[in-house]
Amino acid sequence: MADSNTIRLRVFSLNCWGIRYLSKHCRERYAMIGELLSREEHDIVLLQEVWSEKDFLCLKRKLSSTHPHSHYFKSGVIGSGMATFSRHRIHDAFLYRYSLNGYPYMAHHGDWFGGKAVGMVILNIGSLAAHVYITHLHAEYSREKDSYLPHRVVQAWELQQFIRHTSSGADLVILAGDLNLHPQDLGNRLLRTYTGLRDSYTETAKFDGCEDGITLIADNPFINPKELCPFEKGIRIDYILYKGSGRVSIQCESLSTTKGSVPDHPFPYSDHEALSAELQLQTLTQQAGGDETRGDQDCAAGKLAELVDIVTEARTEVKVGLYCAERMRYTAARTGVMGLALLLLELAIAAVPWLGADQPFPRASFYLLGVLCFAILITTFLLYIFYTMEVKSLQGAEDQMRLAVGSLQERLRRFPLAQPLNPLCRPPDRQDPCPLEPEE
Repeated sequence: MADSNTIRLRVFSLNCWGIRYLSKHCRERYAMIGELLSREEHDIVLLQEVWSEKDFLCLKRKLSSTHPHSHYFKSGVIGSGMATFSRHRIHDAFLYRYSLNGYPYMAHHGDWFGGKAVGMVILNIGSLAAHVYITHLHAEYSREKDSYLPHRVVQAWELQQFIRHTSSGADLVILAGDLNLHPQDLGNRLLRTYTGLRDSYTETAKFDGCEDGITLIADNPFINPKELCPFEKGIRIDYILYKGSGRVSIQCESLSTTKGSVPDHPFPYSDHEALSAELQLQTLTQQAGGDETRGDQDCAAGKLAELVDIVTEARTEVKVGLYCAERMRYTAARTGVMGLALLLLELAIAAVPWLGADQPFPRASFYLLGVLCFAILITTFLLYIFYTMEVKSLQGAEDQMRLAVGSLQERLRRFPLAQPLNPLCRPPDRQDPCPLEPEE
């Protein structure tokens, strides 16, 4: 093996549930989080749901000595809620806002107002260029009747596109956050298979945390257990994902999660459990050459075949969402036409006194009906615009997926079919560049 240098990198991720005046014990929990981060001194800290910039600034002051570099991603009405703290200098930052993010009239869910997005910061860790991504996808709310599933699939699609097209020059890639996706959900499979990112929970050599890596546990005092049905113990929706390159090999040495209430405190850090991963980076001074083996070809072909199925499944789900959005747009248009007809009738009735006849309706009722018609017309007009934007975004994602499936099938046909494909083949430890990267 070539000579190499080893670097250990500690990464922390937590959904802070930091809604001022609504989240319970918000101020006390932020103080606890600040103490934890100051004590543990992780290299990279990625926080979600830091909804108030004042809370971010408080954390920034508290962590100024241990994490001198930070960035707060601003988006939407109340902000993306995403914040990054680092012991390494942040050289660049960028935010991409997802094209679909729920509905503004579902105010009690609040996702639309947050402007969900993916943020990226570029760090130099020694001589290595690290691209670190943080995101928070749309929540599920109901497993059985998930009306947001097409939106979350599109978000996962845009997330994998963003990572693939912005990480080509990176030595290592790290993605962390609340994905609101179970490990085998469509969006999760789409993200990991397309990008080649590895799950720290399944890859770690040592794990210390909640059973099955659960990050939303039923025993958390801030959670209503009924919201976790049918998962009695809880769900795993928070992740630290990573991958290396031809120059760097990455292994997850250990992963830990918090386990509910903090010792010496009556409540936990958040309604989610925090994740802390220790990654070992091995810089390779030489790269092995040689032609691609038959096994490597079968592995790459198997991945392509698997990816074709996943993208086709995602495309089908987007089509379902597109059909629903078109129906809602049609309903808004019909209701708007009815409101316009009633308003025109009101204007015709208002013209009756000009013809010398008495007003047939009481004046108060007449004005009230006019206001109602006008409100219906304005509301349906805004809804029609919103659903048109949703339709366009879903159509755009479906078109992109159609092109991707065609390209993947074309690449798949280049492989010899003398041996059966093995879609479960894993990449080598050296982590050569993923064969699923877009062709130049």
